[in-house]
Amino acid sequence: MKLKKLMLALATTTMLAATFAGCGNSASSNTTTTQAPATTQAPATTTQAPATTQAPATTQAPAGVKEITLVSNKIEIDQALKDYAAIYEQKTGVKVNVKSYGGETPYAPALTAMLNSGTEPEIFVIEGTSGYTDAKNAGRVTDLSDQPWVSDTDVAYKDGSKVVGFPVSIEGWGLGYNKALLDKAGVDPATMDTFSGMKAAFEKIDSQKAALGIDAVVSMVAGSGMTWVTGLHGVNDYLSLGLPYNDSSKYIDMMLNKQVDTDRLTAFANYYNLLFQYSNKNTLTAGTYDTQIGDFANQKTVFIHQGNWIDPNLKELGINFDMGYVPHAFLDTPTDGIFAGAPSWYIVNAKAPGVNEAKAFLAAMVSTPEGQDYMVNKAGMLPAFKSITLQPTGPLSKALLAWTSTGKIYAWHQNDMPNGFGMNTLGPIFGQLASGQIDVPKFVQLFTDAVANIAPNPGT
Repeated sequence: MKLKKLMLALATTTMLAATFAGCGNSASSNTTTTQAPATTQAPATTTQAPATTQAPATTQAPAGVKEITLVSNKIEIDQALKDYAAIYEQKTGVKVNVKSYGGETPYAPALTAMLNSGTEPEIFVIEGTSGYTDAKNAGRVTDLSDQPWVSDTDVAYKDGSKVVGFPVSIEGWGLGYNKALLDKAGVDPATMDTFSGMKAAFEKIDSQKAALGIDAVVSMVAGSGMTWVTGLHGVNDYLSLGLPYNDSSKYIDMMLNKQVDTDRLTAFANYYNLLFQYSNKNTLTAGTYDTQIGDFANQKTVFIHQGNWIDPNLKELGINFDMGYVPHAFLDTPTDGIFAGAPSWYIVNAKAPGVNEAKAFLAAMVSTPEGQDYMVNKAGMLPAFKSITLQPTGPLSKALLAWTSTGKIYAWHQNDMPNGFGMNTLGPIFGQLASGQIDVPKFVQLFTDAVANIAPNPGT
């Protein structure tokens, strides 16, 4: 995939700080300091990067351990990863047991229980500073600086100059839309770059529900078990929308200092209240991950609040209609970008018996045709490696690439919040707003009070 300039932009992504989470499930952590990569410029206007860096092919794992375990936080690619693991076993003789958690089954407790039981998987996932802190303090981090893929990516996880994490993918999200339904409703997505533009579009679509054959305008879940959608990805709208990619720490710094921007927060709350107002109420308050995707896939809604990670789910359902992204535009001033970054990294567990075999498995994922095919075609991911030139086929991944290739992206800061704060503290406040228990002023008050009592960031 031709993503060199995107990779350069994402090299400055602040180290995301949610522990052991599948799209945002967290666990406890201790304190350490990690160093982000050197500052670079956000991408300009290219869709192609030269594939000049080719990691050497790795098709044979070292002799030794013949069975390793990988614990993934991406349930949506579980089957694709297992299928690739089977191919890898055929080629190398090393069996890779894949255990996936996420969606409504929290990754954090599953991994914690595994580790507490004395089971040490060779590979597991972190999402940033606090997850890395836990792994480092427990002696589970392996130095990967000598691995062949290191020079092939700009978004490896680093501790100072030492590479310690393999970037799983590039992910992003905005407000996904069904292009045919939007066209039928007579709404131009280019007009949806301000709060007033979003509101006008929703009202126009809602007035045509019968003609469009939809049940609601938006597919959204804000209930229990899905608070990562609101408390993490939703809160990131407040934290970084409209800010320059490489200079976007203003609002996360304020939050970590127990402060909010009340005007910005109120505008943000009004936007989420608008999303809730035009969502299917059953899905919104009692729906599941599958319910949310199903509503959109069955064309019963025009929009969905999810990222390109749902492409494998859509493929499994046989969905092939055209899609795009509009910004989560809650401001009165135009915003022209969606969120993109490296969401997670594989750690090779120094306490596990198959360290060398784990390294070989990750290297093969980058360097072999089967590994590249898995990442792009089977798992539907945007790979974080410059030598992989395959183009994504998933509709939302293609939509994401359209934004990233022109540099129209905002940073990820939701995982810079202390562990559990987004999902467990802020998420339920969204749930109250969605169910009508509170109004926007009360939401702002509760959010502000929560921030005033925020715990210290474990990564500082």
